[in-house]
Amino acid sequence: MSLPLDTALGQVRALLLEADGLVKGVLSGRRRTGEPQWRRVELRYVDLKAGRHLQVVAYDATQAHTSNHAVGAAAEAAVDDLLAMPFGNAHVETTELTHQMRVTKKGEAVASSKRRTAAVEVVREHDRAKDRLIPEDSPLLRALGISDAQGRVKPTRRDKYRQVEEFVRLLDAAVRDALETGRLRRPTSADPLRVVDLGCGNAYLTFAAHLHLSETLGLPVRVTGVDVKQQSADHNSAVAAELGIEADFVVGTIDGAVLDPAPEVVLALHACDTATDDALARAVAWQARVVLAAPCCHHDIAAQLRGGEVPEPYGMLTRHGILRERLADTLTDGVRASLLRSVGYRVDVVEFVDSAHTPRNTLLRAVRTGGGRSAREARAEYDTLVGAWGLRPRLGELLEADGAGD
Repeated sequence: MSLPLDTALGQVRALLLEADGLVKGVLSGRRRTGEPQWRRVELRYVDLKAGRHLQVVAYDATQAHTSNHAVGAAAEAAVDDLLAMPFGNAHVETTELTHQMRVTKKGEAVASSKRRTAAVEVVREHDRAKDRLIPEDSPLLRALGISDAQGRVKPTRRDKYRQVEEFVRLLDAAVRDALETGRLRRPTSADPLRVVDLGCGNAYLTFAAHLHLSETLGLPVRVTGVDVKQQSADHNSAVAAELGIEADFVVGTIDGAVLDPAPEVVLALHACDTATDDALARAVAWQARVVLAAPCCHHDIAAQLRGGEVPEPYGMLTRHGILRERLADTLTDGVRASLLRSVGYRVDVVEFVDSAHTPRNTLLRAVRTGGGRSAREARAEYDTLVGAWGLRPRLGELLEADGAGD
């Protein structure tokens, strides 16, 4: 139902301030007229020693910020501040209904409510255990050798578990946002969401993505893993059969991967050096809607820095080996992000897991939005940077060869 924006926001406000009935509220996306301070905000009520409070968890590009507001004037002020921001979507669940609101390009609102047919439990605990997207006792983790027979993560596999868990957490946010903003279509059983994991290895991420997207988000999904080793494909196919998961495992290189129809979500976890560039180039060629890539080592740009002339006055940044390597990491992922923006993606560069778990903890998160002025500006910035440093980034060469970097 189409409504004036003020009326629709009033409905959302009333539902968010139901201290006894609110299960969860989510504000996300952006309007055509502006960008909100936060990428996503989640709201629920919690019972503290000081009484019931509205808990607000606001997510920026890298982390979550939590604040609690006492029921009454403080909670009302917090909700009013959030609703004054140009969020494009609101999803509110109460004990009685589910309410959706979306702001159109014309600045109007489309809203709908659906009554619940079954009771729902409201969780008010504040100091609850950290929610896990993939529980330690999941049959998946046991099949992958991450958890033991008692459903406990093995000490030697805890870092791998944390990496996969946090990667899936970022995948969850990216897919939800893309679905809510219409940048990713709603899949059906006849045409499921197509996901590929490039350089999948033992397919930890492939299976974890399938589990979360299909069971937690309830999306029909078809996953494909690509790796150069036949042994990996055989092992992964056996695990898929054991778990009853329909998945495809293709033997081949990332740059040679041919998938028809093209995938809509592309994942790459720690593809070494320029293999990450190969993964990003394939994603662009497929016009993937959502791309998540956690790069590994960065040898290519580092070698170019060692052999090339450094623009003044930046010679001091490459004089020492350790600083040169760190600069190479920053330049490599910086130009990757700029190139993706130049071909129509919105890009965030975030830390997806603490460095204690892996030193390669940077993640590029990209959602296809189309070209326009921002794409042209990103290309101009890229050309200026690589021209000044005399760099030949692998991703730039791949995109130009495909005609995407023109």
